[in-house]
Amino acid sequence: MRYLLDTNLVIRAFYEPEMLSPETATLLSDPAVDVRFSTVNIWEIAIKAALHRPDFTADARAVRDEALAAGFSELVVDGAHAAAVGDLPPIHADPFDRLLVAQAIVSDSVLLTSDRTVARYPAPVRLS
Repeated sequence: MRYLLDTNLVIRAFYEPEMLSPETATLLSDPAVDVRFSTVNIWEIAIKAALHRPDFTADARAVRDEALAAGFSELVVDGAHAAAVGDLPPIHADPFDRLLVAQAIVSDSVLLTSDRTVARYPAPVRLS
């Protein structure tokens, strides 16, 4: 099974692991599980970090390096992912989340999310 992480879960994995559910923590630490992060995650982190919000301390480069070091695979955005966004119902307005849902569909992955709205998509999405 392939799992794609939403941005909140990527950040929690490296900055707030105590915020992960026990099930998700076990899944992320299992070397037999194909855990993926997306270019979308890194892009979203970079944008939020550039806003210099005091409550946001994640660094895009560091998160990417840590995810790769943890054995996570990087899923890059391609044209098929971008085009698939147009097939999604208008459940969520966030373009990052919509692109992650589309990537999960196209790449035959289950999107793990902490966002209840994202979990409403008729797609391979699991609330975590």
